Amino acid sequence: MATVLFTDKAATAAKASEGLRLELWDSKVAGLCLRVTDRGRKVWVYRYRALDGRQPRLTLGDFTDRQGVRWAREEAEEVRAAVRKGGDPASDRKAQKVTARTQPIRTFDDLADAYLAACEAGDWMPKGKKQSTRTRRDAGGILKRHVRPKLGALRLADITRAGVRQVLRDMKSKGIGAQTNRTQAIIRQVFAFAIAEFEGKLVAINPAIGDAVVQEKARKRILSDAELETLWKGLADPSVLRVTAADPDAADEPIHVSRARAISIQLAMLLLSRRAAIAGMMESEINAAERIWSVPPERMKNDLLHLVPLPLCAIELIAEARALAQVARAAKVEKLGNRAPNDWPLFPSSRDATRPMHPDSVTHGLASVFRALDIDGASTHDLRRTGSTALTSERCGVSGFIRSLVLSHVTGGDGGASVSREHYDANSYMAEKRRALEAWEALLLDIVGDRARPDNVRAIRTGN
Repeated sequence: MATVLFTDKAATAAKASEGLRLELWDSKVAGLCLRVTDRGRKVWVYRYRALDGRQPRLTLGDFTDRQGVRWAREEAEEVRAAVRKGGDPASDRKAQKVTARTQPIRTFDDLADAYLAACEAGDWMPKGKKQSTRTRRDAGGILKRHVRPKLGALRLADITRAGVRQVLRDMKSKGIGAQTNRTQAIIRQVFAFAIAEFEGKLVAINPAIGDAVVQEKARKRILSDAELETLWKGLADPSVLRVTAADPDAADEPIHVSRARAISIQLAMLLLSRRAAIAGMMESEINAAERIWSVPPERMKNDLLHLVPLPLCAIELIAEARALAQVARAAKVEKLGNRAPNDWPLFPSSRDATRPMHPDSVTHGLASVFRALDIDGASTHDLRRTGSTALTSERCGVSGFIRSLVLSHVTGGDGGASVSREHYDANSYMAEKRRALEAWEALLLDIVGDRARPDNVRAIRTGN
């Protein structure tokens, strides 16, 4: 049994061998354990001795940037206090789950709760695999925001196809596009769960079946070289950017985008990573010596650890972001004293330096910059599409397979069977990913005029 003095950095670095599960026990709080799977998932577990002599294990939650070592120790201490008072938290939780399963489902809220619980437990897997953390979180958010306020209190018998359609049309009338169709899909999944799980006893017909309310068009927006140059130079000093005031007699208005937020956008351009991964970047994730960024599974769409090789320009930007974060961090350290966390975000929230900024901050910041620079019809994801397209073009010459790995897309696009990639290929392809991102860095900096392309940097050429 491995016992360690936990730090967030040590917990982040913990890895399990293929096909095995690693258990690390905290030397500070007896009974606290971090379970690590070979797929990269990390879960806090607390083992205690019940009054009847049993030693049950209680799952506290996943290891995340907000549920680090300090959080786990506090949770474990709460469980220990409950046990001292004669409680048995593990048995209580089991009883609650049994009660929830036997509780009559009358309203849409009841059904939605049962659906989300079944997805989390892995009891409902319509695609043959457990839903990722992000998928479950997004579904819960959409239900809470768009569906529960309208349908939550209704009895299942009172929910009609017309009623569901009206919810979706109301969303469409507010200008909500693709998420309207996503909402319809989630409602449909909830009722499909009810029909299959309860054998038609709750509902017999799915009221969310039907054509999509919003006709979606696949986005194809690619930023031109001129737009990339304008954007990069605008991000270098966003404090000078202005937008035209609504009043023609008024002066142009400054945009409120900090240099730190601008750096997050530049990193998104360079690394072709999703906004949530960039916004949540933590100190412990950066290995400056090896120039690798380890993005934990909980911030990835596919729930897999993602290793990102860092080009030199990215290293420079990260160093600048760290320096900017030091000011707010120093004030927080002085206030918290020995309660200060061991790990810190590189892009802290303006309200709390111990927490990373919200991914929406990247989106809103970029929208303001686009508006000030008169770059129309572009979004955060278009940066990723632009870089992705350049990678496989003749300008960089990266294969589609390596491009997919850079983007963290699960694929069998190398021409072989996907089963071979998933079960018989343990390569990280780090060298190939590094060459790809360095080729993109060289091209991007050449485009924006920030740095001439060195003579020893060439586009990657594939064989034949």
